[in-house]
Amino acid sequence: MHGLYALLDRLRAAHPGVAFESCSGGGGRIDLGVLSRTDQVWTSDNTDPLDRLAIQHGFSQIHPARVMAAWVTDSPNAMLNRRASSLRFRFVSAMAGVLGVGGDLTKWTEGELDEAREWVGLYKEIRPVVQRGDLYRLRPPEGGLSAVQYVLGGETVVLAWLQAQRYGEPVPALRLRGLDPTASYECLETGEVHRGVVLLHHGLRVGLRGDLDAAIVRLKRK
Repeated sequence: MHGLYALLDRLRAAHPGVAFESCSGGGGRIDLGVLSRTDQVWTSDNTDPLDRLAIQHGFSQIHPARVMAAWVTDSPNAMLNRRASSLRFRFVSAMAGVLGVGGDLTKWTEGELDEAREWVGLYKEIRPVVQRGDLYRLRPPEGGLSAVQYVLGGETVVLAWLQAQRYGEPVPALRLRGLDPTASYECLETGEVHRGVVLLHHGLRVGLRGDLDAAIVRLKRK
């Protein structure tokens, strides 16, 4: 391990402009020694977007989102389970960390490429909040609705996922955290204005339905 540290120190000194990635979370090779010498971590070879929610939930207990590499790969997931998922679900799952695209873009349709372009553009807008904001794990990924929230100054980003909707039951509201109860917050997706105290105690409905649905909500303090 000390040999690896020494090699990384030499490489970083010789190439200060190069970003270094460590691998991997699943192999238990992430510690403060490695993180002091690398810029991000390959979280897991498992890139299935549903499995990743649990992996990212565990990873984020200790490590910040700005070091958590998360890729959008192809559907069905050829490596593990052949699970099919929408581009929306794959992107929103990966946008919880350092977004990357690892799919075969030569096989994506024009519609998929256009949609991916929009998701990448949105991620660039929320990236400062996701990577530098305070993280709140609102609901763990345990089969139904799960969500995380990031807060940086007056900006809030909520990423929500629905694994499955059972018996047509309405999806519960998400009680947000880290907000000013006396302030008002505008939803950039809908233009609606919410009171902070309402978001904290009654929650926010994200309108998810069915299986493997996902949403992003951006709130800005007025």
